[in-house]
Amino acid sequence: MERPKMAELESLETAAEHERILREIESTDTACIGPTLRSVYDGEEHGRFMEKLEARIRNHDREIEKMCNFHYQGFVDSITELLKVRGEAQKLKNQVTDTNRKLQNEGKELILAMEELRQCRLQQRNISATVDKLTLCLPVLEMYSKLREQMKSKRHYPALKTLEHLEHTFLPQVSHYRFCKVMLDNIPRLRQEIKELSMSDLKDFLESIRKHSDKIGETAMKQDCRFNPWKIIARIFFSLLLSPNVQAQQQRNLDNIVSQQPRISGGKKSKKEFSASSELEVKNTSPMSEQDSGILDVEDEDEEEEVPGAQDLVDFSPVYRCLHIYSVLGARETFESYYRKQRRKQARLVLQPPSNMHETLDGYRKYFNQIVGFFVVEDHILHTTQGLVNRAYIDELWEMALSKTIAALRTHSSYCSDPSLVLDLKNLIVLFADTLQGYGFPVNQLFDMLLEIQDQYSETLLKKWAGVFRNILDSDNYSPIPVSNEEVYKKIVGQFPFQDAELEKQPFPKKFPFSEFVPKVYSQIKEFIYACLKFSEDLHLSSTEVDDMIRKSTNLLLTRTLSNCLQNVIKRKNVGLTELVQIIINTTHLEKSCKFLEEFITNITNVLPETVHTTKLYGTTTFKDARHAAEEEIYTNLNQKIDQFLQLADYDWMALEPGSRASDYLVDLIGFLRSTFAVFTHLPGKVAQTACMSACKHLSTSLLQLLLEAEVRQLTLGALHQFNLDVEECEQFARSGPVPGFQGDTLQLAFIDLRQLLDLFIQWDWSTYLADYGQPTCKYLRVNPTTALILLEKMRDTSRKNNVFAQFRKNERDKQKLIDTVAKQLRGLINSHHS
Repeated sequence: MERPKMAELESLETAAEHERILREIESTDTACIGPTLRSVYDGEEHGRFMEKLEARIRNHDREIEKMCNFHYQGFVDSITELLKVRGEAQKLKNQVTDTNRKLQNEGKELILAMEELRQCRLQQRNISATVDKLTLCLPVLEMYSKLREQMKSKRHYPALKTLEHLEHTFLPQVSHYRFCKVMLDNIPRLRQEIKELSMSDLKDFLESIRKHSDKIGETAMKQDCRFNPWKIIARIFFSLLLSPNVQAQQQRNLDNIVSQQPRISGGKKSKKEFSASSELEVKNTSPMSEQDSGILDVEDEDEEEEVPGAQDLVDFSPVYRCLHIYSVLGARETFESYYRKQRRKQARLVLQPPSNMHETLDGYRKYFNQIVGFFVVEDHILHTTQGLVNRAYIDELWEMALSKTIAALRTHSSYCSDPSLVLDLKNLIVLFADTLQGYGFPVNQLFDMLLEIQDQYSETLLKKWAGVFRNILDSDNYSPIPVSNEEVYKKIVGQFPFQDAELEKQPFPKKFPFSEFVPKVYSQIKEFIYACLKFSEDLHLSSTEVDDMIRKSTNLLLTRTLSNCLQNVIKRKNVGLTELVQIIINTTHLEKSCKFLEEFITNITNVLPETVHTTKLYGTTTFKDARHAAEEEIYTNLNQKIDQFLQLADYDWMALEPGSRASDYLVDLIGFLRSTFAVFTHLPGKVAQTACMSACKHLSTSLLQLLLEAEVRQLTLGALHQFNLDVEECEQFARSGPVPGFQGDTLQLAFIDLRQLLDLFIQWDWSTYLADYGQPTCKYLRVNPTTALILLEKMRDTSRKNNVFAQFRKNERDKQKLIDTVAKQLRGLINSHHS
């Protein structure tokens, strides 16, 4: 029972479900029917659902058929009415078509006219709009065209101004156009291009002035040299003090400094005129200037053309333009930094001297010209721009330049060995310093350094004059100057301050006592003083400082250079007695001329010798020392001649009998001494007397040494008598007075030692000698017991050898005993003297 009920319940539920699904299918959109159908297929009653579905379809078909049957008559009536209306509509259409065709035919011309009118109105409106737009755009395009033209012609500052107007005034009015946007996009690039082009011009300018700085400096230095009236007056006054030869050399030096520089055309300007021209140039050389950068071309002209100012050679407009452009662009500090950095680099290059600068003056001139040109440009920039460079920057550069320049000059000037080059260098340094001082740069250190160079100049002068003195002394004939007429006499007196009343009274021909080197040396000393004076020109030294400098240098010339030259001449091996005598005479006259040199220096410096701290000349000492050296050389030379004659002595020390006269060598020696002392007539008396006394003493000593030589082992009384004849000949020479001025027998005293020794042995007066020995009144006071013993030993050896068989004779034995006794007593005297 339960099972059929359950089946029935399930059948009812399935039918209800199928009904629900059919309602959903009827009411649901076809796109969403998928899930509903899936539920049918998921179930197990598919067949039954299909049956239900077909039953529902049949029901709907029946309803549709009923509805159609109900409305069919109305549909037929409507169709009939529509067919009637279609006929009428066709008629109406045909009428409308005819009417339209007629209207079209009638209005075709009007339509054409209206189309033409519309096109004209459109064109008119477009033209009007175009004119309005072009009115706005043309100024923009014109400004842009002007900008490109200005950039093309390198008018950078006007181009920058045009760009500013274009950007801020014109482009905002037409900013909606595409070409304006392109322009706006190009403006930063154009501004950067202007900036780079102006910087390029500046670089060209910097490179140009670096290459031409020597030309700028040359012009500035030439301008200072030519138009400094005080310097010209000083040179004229200085030239009046110089001898004609020195004036000619001075003119040549000035020509080397100034005239060698090439002529440059233009108009000269004073400093004030230059200041005015600089201000005018700043005004005229506005940023709108269209000149190119760099150095203006300047052609060499004839000497009649005037020298331009240094700034006239330079076009500074690139600097001004670039400064204005960077200022407008807000990059002034960048520009100032770049400019100063580049100029510092150029300064270091300019201050680097070439390695061979010391070889020629042109090397120094080019070096100075470049430095002057550099600072002339910087000074002009300082005064014509506002803040591009300042005084602190210029001072810093100048301090660096000053230190490097002084160091370079110290190094390179030390290589200069030519005084003319050193003097030209000094003049160039003075011109360099004065030029820069005219631009406001402190140059005291340069003048201090010139005082250092003055010491080097003095050394080079001393070396040069050493050669001059050597040539004079080597070429001199060391003979008194012969004078044949009044003209020659006055010429020599004009060269050398000599006054001798007796010589003036003598008739021509006559002779000066000195040789030619006296006036030549005196003239060269004056030339040396002139040369020292030339260096002091333009050094801003006081008269006292100049005087002190000249005197110190002259003292070095006299005490070192001239003294060494004289000493070398005196010490030469081949110098003769005649030359030595003449040197003594010459130095005596040069010594007397020292007071005239003092007066000469006083006249050219206007500083009296009595002034405090005035240096005195040491010429007197120099010539005295030279004279004393010559005197000593005469003494030495005489002694050497005497020694040469004594080498010819050939005594027979074993002779039993003496000759009848003095030895030939001694006669010749006495003849030589007589002729030599005859030449000493012009020597000071004391010198001749000393020379004569020295020669006699040396002769006496040398003769004594002949007796005492170790080679002379034995000596006879006959040989001693011959030796006595020679000594008597010497004594006769001394008594004859070969040199005037000796009192009594003073000259004979030179032979007193020999005389007493010979008398002792010849007279055999030993008892007197031994008895009176040591007493002031002793007859043989000058006989030394040692000398007597040596000579006695030589005679004793001779007696022993020659009297071997005579020893048995009483007299000979007594004589031998006496010799032994005397020798013993002499030894006692020697021992007692030593104890």
